Amino acid sequence: MSCTSLNFDGPSGITEVLRGVDCGMKQATAFAFERFFGAHGALSLALTAVLTLYIALLALNLLTGRTALRLSLLTPRALTLGLVLTFASSWVAYQQVVWNLAVGAPDEVARLVIGSQGSATEFFAGQLDRMFSTVADAAGASSAASAPASDAAKKSAGLSPSDLLWFSGLLLLLGTAGVLIVAKITLAALLAIGPLFMVLALFGATRGLFEGWLKSVALFALVPLVTVLVGAGGLMLLSPMVQALSAAGGAPSMRLAVGLLLASCIYTALMAISLKAAASLTSGWRLPRAAGEGQGGDSRPALPPQPLGPAAAAAPGLPGAGHAHEAGRDERVRQLVAASYRPPAAAAAHGAAPQSRAVQLVSAMPVPAASAAGERTRHLGARAQTSSPFKDNKTP
Repeated sequence: MSCTSLNFDGPSGITEVLRGVDCGMKQATAFAFERFFGAHGALSLALTAVLTLYIALLALNLLTGRTALRLSLLTPRALTLGLVLTFASSWVAYQQVVWNLAVGAPDEVARLVIGSQGSATEFFAGQLDRMFSTVADAAGASSAASAPASDAAKKSAGLSPSDLLWFSGLLLLLGTAGVLIVAKITLAALLAIGPLFMVLALFGATRGLFEGWLKSVALFALVPLVTVLVGAGGLMLLSPMVQALSAAGGAPSMRLAVGLLLASCIYTALMAISLKAAASLTSGWRLPRAAGEGQGGDSRPALPPQPLGPAAAAAPGLPGAGHAHEAGRDERVRQLVAASYRPPAAAAAHGAAPQSRAVQLVSAMPVPAASAAGERTRHLGARAQTSSPFKDNKTP
């Protein structure tokens, strides 16, 4: 199916141009998808390799214990893998979900707000065609009626009402049709390369690129919606001036032409502010992160911090002595200390000083053979009133 070319001539030139842009968007996106991941696409083997690598890395993390085998962790990854495989390998799924959400949903929302029967963009373009035709006819009639007789008279005449009307029509086209065409072409380019960025959503190192692509798609999907809604309100405010211009025929006053030019400038500035508001809406959007994701791909569940006892914290042999951050890294020591700590009240009830059982456990641990031999030697030396068997005895 061939699409219409960009031709603003005729009573419905803007409507035909926007209809041709929509047709070209769909054809370009379908062609790019077929070239990338179609039946004979250039990146089909690359997609298979990336999916295989993702599954292999996930299995390796499960085997080495870096990823916990939990339903809350594996379910999002399985859903991500399934969605990426579906949208990157099927144009029907990509068109029905991604294309309709990015292109069809904003137009449907604008249609509900405006109350039009068909497409809201085409309804707005029809209103713009009628207004631009009125301004162009009035400018042409005014230019023909007030044409100076010589070039010297042209130079001394300055700006005429027809010139101001042409400037007004140019600003109206630039702030409406120009914004719509640029936004639609940019959105088509983003949707054409969308499957590539969807594959990048699998890995944490490249997920930021997918998030940036998604935010850009959301921005340029909101631009036509904001343009149609703000433009419809602006044209409604400009309609009394256009009606007065049509009633004036070929002799509009300078006051009316200047007023229409000022209204067109305000309309263009309002459109620029609306685009900035749409950009602010999408700039603060962040995708949710999976549990345990973010640091080196380690998705082991982090244990909550356990309080250390006063004696255990003061013991020089334990990691908690001045190095609380190291104790947080060793989960087994932290669990041992937390489980063996006896509160001061319980220790006082047993008639003992409040002391951590961790110190008792550490002191009760079996000592190496060399240490035990040293203890026996010290006991023997104490009987002989010597401090150590290794101390040299002085001869009298």
